[in-house]
This record gives sequence, structure tokens and C-alpha cells, in this order.
Amino acid sequence: MMPATPIPVSILTGFLGSGKTTLLNRLLKDPALRDTAVIINEFGDVGIDHLLVEQSSDGVIELSDGCLCCTVRGELVDTLADLVERLQTGSIGALARVVVETTGLADPAPVLHAIMGHPVLVRHFRLDGVVVAVDAVNGDSTLDHHEEAIKQVAVADRIVLTKTDLVAPASSRLAALTERLRRINPGAPQIRADEDAALVGGLFECGLYDPETKSADVARWLRDEAYGQRHDHHHDVNRHDARIRAFTLTEDRPVDPAALEMFVDLLRSSQAEHLLRMKGIVCLSDDPDRPVVVHGVQSIFHPPARLDAWPGTDRRSRLVVITRDLEEDFVRRLFRAFTDRPQVDMPDRQALANNPLAIPGFKP
Repeated sequence: MMPATPIPVSILTGFLGSGKTTLLNRLLKDPALRDTAVIINEFGDVGIDHLLVEQSSDGVIELSDGCLCCTVRGELVDTLADLVERLQTGSIGALARVVVETTGLADPAPVLHAIMGHPVLVRHFRLDGVVVAVDAVNGDSTLDHHEEAIKQVAVADRIVLTKTDLVAPASSRLAALTERLRRINPGAPQIRADEDAALVGGLFECGLYDPETKSADVARWLRDEAYGQRHDHHHDVNRHDARIRAFTLTEDRPVDPAALEMFVDLLRSSQAEHLLRMKGIVCLSDDPDRPVVVHGVQSIFHPPARLDAWPGTDRRSRLVVITRDLEEDFVRRLFRAFTDRPQVDMPDRQALANNPLAIPGFKP
């Protein structure tokens, strides 16, 4: 029998050697992760990681050889659908959570696409969040040389610093790494794997839905206040993270639903590869008392959902945007072009998608 609320899915990622499997081993020993299904991706001819996961074979699902972000993406969908079927038929007694461990070489975006963009899966599963493991010893070098590692950090909801016991507590190297991670992703809390006693509680339940209150916790999910802290440090143009921008769009007035739809459609259709992630809450003019939740990764957006009421006193529209090779000013001007002027006629939408310069008042 399916649970009353969608099952949370957490993505555990991190570059090769970052300590993902060690972290997963530790997590699986926590009683809080009882009734958790683990989906492990393998890369290469011989699977190794699954031999290190200390969990009974009934609870571990290993995908076939290949990179999760490309060759076996369809199998991930099939695996999740099979879990739903087994729950419905009673062959699985309970399923409280799913953890997907990606290969260290994976761009996590297609994994998020598979969960967020499937019309059946979104009824049974909800994306809880992305957890990335970063090696405190070699993390800085990894970020310097591997763009995939930058993207993993940029889209994460939680950052776990591993191997910190191998670095002196007052090390300037560790301080520089944590500051660098904060610049790449100011909204993701950084958790030290060797110090946090309640690791499961700190890493999971970072999505919009709060299982304790059975309602939305927008403040915890967005953490938009972190993106308002400007970081004006010098960026080395030769470093991958200099290409990352993270910021918040805000609007005090209710937004026309068609204007929001056109803004999102235009941004994702013309800038999908540069739009790493967008999430937010928007006050729409057709029903200002019931905000809509927006969540997308590149070109794939979760079906928008209306909340029954504002979860707090802050009724502003807030959109957290994380981009790569896309200037913040461009996105802000595009957003203002839709929110600061009368609605564009619906027939013009395709023309606007083909030519953003056709938007009255928009100057890139």
C-alpha cells in the first residue's frame, strides 16, 4: 500500500574519492534510515561500490554498468517505478526513503530530471534534496580541475566535508575550501562528517515538505537570505567556479500568472544549459493568498504546486537562481521585463522565445 505522502528521494553525489560510500555506510547504520531503499550506480566493467555498502541485498538496488547521468537514466525511472509496484502489491512492507548514490563522474542534473519530470513518479516520490560529499584534503584541487565537481556543489542542498580528521582544525587550507564552497553555493549548509552527531537529521529532510509539521517549510528549503550576502571576492577566471552565479530574484507585488509562465519558459528554452537550478515561491495575482512553488533544474521543471496558505509572514515572491556562464544582470533584466510591465499577449510567446530582444523594455 502506498504511503499517504510522496516518498522522499535524496541524491548523494560527490566526485571520485570524495568519501560518498564511507558516508553512505555510516548513514545506513543509523536507525533513522530504516526502510530505506538504496540505488547505487556503477561506472566501469566491474562493480565495486556495492560490495562496500553494509546493507542486506534486499535493501540495495544496483543499476547496471554505465553512468547514471546518461546510459542508465531510463533504468533509474524503471527502478523507481518497480518500487512503487512492489509497494502496491505488498511485496515491500514499507518504504520510508530512497537514496540514489551517483557515480563520482556524474552531472546530477539528469538524475533530478528523471525524478522531477516523470508524470507518474512525481505522484509517488518527492525530491528531498541533493547531498554532495567534498574531500577536505583534495577538494580544492578537485574543484580546480573538474567542472563536474563544481556543478555537484552548485546544485547541492547540503555539503558534507569528509576526511576533515586528516586536516588540522585550524588549517588555512580548510578555511579556504569552506569559503570557496560558500561562494559557489551560499545556500547550502556545510556539515563536517566527523563532528556532526545527528548526521542523518542534518542531511535529510531539506526539501520543501516538513514531515514534522506536515506542511511546507519554505524558509528551510529556499534559504534565500544566504543569497543576499554579496561576495565581492576576486575570482580567478581560470577557475571553474568563477562561472557560477547564485542569487535571488524578489518581487513585492503579485505577479501575473502568464508573465511568470513566460519568464520561466523563455529562460529555460533559451538558457537551459546555463540554468543549473531554480527554486522559489511566487505570489500570483489570481490568488495572492495561495502562493505557487517553482522548482526546476535546467530545462526540466517540477509541475507547479499551490500551497494552501503562505507559510510565514513574508509574502514576497522569491526565486533562487543558480547559473553557469549566465550573468546575473541578464536574468534580473529579463525578470523585470515581465514583472514591471503589462502582460505580453500570449500569441507572442514563441516569438519571444526565439528573440528575447522583442520583449518591450528588455535590454540585455
